[in-house]
Amino acid sequence: MVQSSFSGLAGLNADNLRSYHTMKKIGFVGLGLIGTPMCKNLVAAGHDVKVWNRTASRTEPLVANGAQAAASAAEAARGSEVTITCVSDSADVEDVILGPDGVIQGAASDSIVIDMSTISPAVTRKIAAALQEQGSHMIDAPVSGGVTGAAAGTLSIMAGGDRAIFDRCLPVLEAMGTKITYCGPSGMGQVTKLANQITGLGTMAAMCEALVFAASNGADLDAVLSALGGGAAASWMVENLGPVLVQGKFDPGFMVKLAHKDLRLVLEAATENNLPLVTTPIVTQVFRSAQQTGHGDEGIQAYVKVLEALSGVEART
Repeated sequence: MVQSSFSGLAGLNADNLRSYHTMKKIGFVGLGLIGTPMCKNLVAAGHDVKVWNRTASRTEPLVANGAQAAASAAEAARGSEVTITCVSDSADVEDVILGPDGVIQGAASDSIVIDMSTISPAVTRKIAAALQEQGSHMIDAPVSGGVTGAAAGTLSIMAGGDRAIFDRCLPVLEAMGTKITYCGPSGMGQVTKLANQITGLGTMAAMCEALVFAASNGADLDAVLSALGGGAAASWMVENLGPVLVQGKFDPGFMVKLAHKDLRLVLEAATENNLPLVTTPIVTQVFRSAQQTGHGDEGIQAYVKVLEALSGVEART
């Protein structure tokens, strides 16, 4: 019955289904394209949720849905067993957790902060150490699946931190995702997410190029996508964003400017480890070119517009 009414609960076993029914007091900070539907699923799952966002008007739909509005990130954390942050970049996470009126000012001893943003692994570990010194815990749990997955409660969640703390968070995470992977100690959720971005965004760039190439030769693009999806080139990008692209739809499930930010984080982390990378610097320029030509707020499939402008060929059905 619970599974049929809430898709984010697929995969629960008897033990964690019982723990799921224990209502959690949750603070939620960051109500963007991904954070808002994630928070809605927590409210729908019966948790007691307090919300805060830097643009206060974004809390209104959640309050109408049953959440409570908080005056600051610290207030969202105050009295919460778990506080979730979901903002754009490393500096933003530092600000909402460690800054004035940040989560750390309200988080109780032994409470848990789950950061579901995609940020630097090094910054994650710095924030986790500050929270630990104060007596609370941190899990880094970035997500993949875009707006569609966030709304459906089917996100892939990659978690780093202490295993026992991760286990305590499962009833909360299971309200937002169906593929939840424990990746290791603090920062390893972020490392895994950045590895995901290397793979996924590289695939997206290649698919855009493939479709423009096929279009320039007069190919049936629906047939091309069908063939790609049935062979070794099959991927989530081909299956989900290929059809959207050739239909000329560029609404953001995941924005170009955030893709560029994530790839920047990969390069920063690689530099910290003196790690040579070959493909990612090129793909970073791919999404930088899309951002700098005015497509930063569009979906990542909008990179095809850069190739179309260069080639004079439109990849549409």
